[in-house]
Amino acid sequence: MPKSRRRKKDDPMAQESREVRDPGSSGRWVVPTMLTLLLLGLVWIVVYYLLREHIGFMEALGGWNLVIGMGLITGGFICATQWK
Repeated sequence: MPKSRRRKKDDPMAQESREVRDPGSSGRWVVPTMLTLLLLGLVWIVVYYLLREHIGFMEALGGWNLVIGMGLITGGFICATQWK
């Protein structure tokens, strides 16, 4: 029976240049995006309740401001599920 060929070893420099990433880790964008969405949603709702008379477009949106704020917070929670 013939012997199988040996595989050539990879160049050590090529191995160092490859990005080694833990398959269970999340991207660098997840935490900043999550925090931004959560805080932006909270600030939107607080500003709506405190300053709605002084900000014209917020008065025009009415109850939709709560939908916008809660939508931003929901987006933050969805990003939180991607965080490992």
